[in-house]
Amino acid sequence: MIDWSSCPAVERDPERVSGSWVFRNTRVPVIALFENLEGGASIDDFLLWFPGVTKEQVEAILEYTIQSLKADLQAA
Repeated sequence: MIDWSSCPAVERDPERVSGSWVFRNTRVPVIALFENLEGGASIDDFLLWFPGVTKEQVEAILEYTIQSLKADLQAA
């Protein structure tokens, strides 16, 4: 499981969006990015559909995910 607490592009507040990790300063859950990508959407599609999210946030989340997965592999 990825620990999002040190990713600056996201935030979590137990009072908002059921405490889900969201893109900072939005109500868009991080999981929405991965669900849309899995469904065949492009990053540009996602940004169009969720105008409060920036390309820099998406890139930061994807990079953070890659680095977290690499760290998990090295720890195994």
